[in-house]
Amino acid sequence: MATSTPAALPLRVAVAGLGFGEKVHLPALRDCPLTEPVALWHPRQERLDQACRAAELPGYTAFEALLADPRVEALVIATPPAARFELAQAAIAAGKHLLLEKPVALDAAQIEELQRQALLAGITVAVDFEYRAVPAFMQLKALLEQGAVGAPWLVKLDWLMGSRADAARPWNWYSQRAAGGGVLGSLGTHAFDTLHWLLGPTRSLSALRSLAIPQRPLPDGSGRMAAVDAEDIALLQLELATAQGRNLAAQVSLASVTRPGRGYWIEIYGSEGSLVLGSSHQSDYVHGFQLWQARQGGALEEVAADPTLAFPRVWPDGRVAPVQRLIGWWAEAARQGRPMVPGLAEAALSQAVCDAALAAADSGLRQEL
Repeated sequence: MATSTPAALPLRVAVAGLGFGEKVHLPALRDCPLTEPVALWHPRQERLDQACRAAELPGYTAFEALLADPRVEALVIATPPAARFELAQAAIAAGKHLLLEKPVALDAAQIEELQRQALLAGITVAVDFEYRAVPAFMQLKALLEQGAVGAPWLVKLDWLMGSRADAARPWNWYSQRAAGGGVLGSLGTHAFDTLHWLLGPTRSLSALRSLAIPQRPLPDGSGRMAAVDAEDIALLQLELATAQGRNLAAQVSLASVTRPGRGYWIEIYGSEGSLVLGSSHQSDYVHGFQLWQARQGGALEEVAADPTLAFPRVWPDGRVAPVQRLIGWWAEAARQGRPMVPGLAEAALSQAVCDAALAAADSGLRQEL
C-alpha cells in the first residue's frame, strides 16, 4: 500500500527506460512543480551511466534496488512494451505509484490484471495518453460537448507518418508483433483512446494489416537482414457507441511508412455541422494542430485557439508540454489517493481494440468488443 505523504511535497519519481523517458518524461518531471525526478533505471550499465551524468541523478541497473530506494515514491515506466507488465507488477507490489507508457502491455488481459492489483494496493496509475492534454484536442472535446456538430454521424481519423519509411532503419522490437511492435501499438493505442474520449467506446470493428517493408537490417552492422512481422499500415472500420445512444461509423487509417505523409487529421461530421482538427507536422506529432468548424453545411472556418487551454511553457520537442500537464494530473491524483484518468481502464479498452484489430485482420472476420 502506498504510504501517505503531505500533498504539498513533490512526488518523488524515478524514470525506468531511457528513450522517451529521458527525452520527454525527465524534462517534464523537472518542470512540473508537483514532481521531482530522483533516480533512473536501465538494465545496461554503460547507457545508464551516460544518462546519469547528463541528468546528475543516481541510477540503478537492478530494478529491485530501485524499488527499495526510500526516496522513490513513484515510477515512470517507459521501456519497450514487452517489459512493462512485469516491471509494473513489481512496482505495484512495492507500493509505488505509476505512470505507464503505451501500449501498457502485450494484451488487454495483462492490463486488466494490473488494474486489479493496483486497486488492491491503493496505487494511482496513469497512462500517457497525452493527446488528452493537448490544447487543440481539449478544445475539440469542449466543442463536441457543447453540441457543435449535433448528433455525430461519421468520424474519420487519418494518422499517416513517415517515421519508418526508410528501409535502412534497423530492425528492433518495433519490428516484432510478439514484442508489442507495429503501428497499432504505437499510433493505434493513442488513436483509439482519443476516439473513446471524444465520442464513445468501440463496439465492433473490421481491420486490414499491411506490411510495406518486410525486412530490415540487424542493428549490429553485419548487413544481415531480419524479418519484420509487425504491421506498418493498418486500416480499420469501427462502430462507436456515443453518449447519445447512437452507433457511430468511424474510419481509421494508420501508417508509419507514408512519406511525406498527411500527418494527423480527425474529421467529425454531424447533423448540425462539422469539426476538423489536424497537423501535417512529421517530426513532432504535437506541434502545429489547427481546428476548423463548419456550421449547418457552411464552409470550414478556423477556430481561434482558447487561451485558457494554452500551455504555460513549450519546448522545441512538442511532446514535453502535454506530458508535463498529464504528469501534473497524475501527481495530484496520487497525493489525493484517487484514481487517475486516463489510467488503466482507458488503456485496457484501447488495447482491447488493438487485440481485436489483430484478430480481425488475421481472420477476416468482424470482431465484437
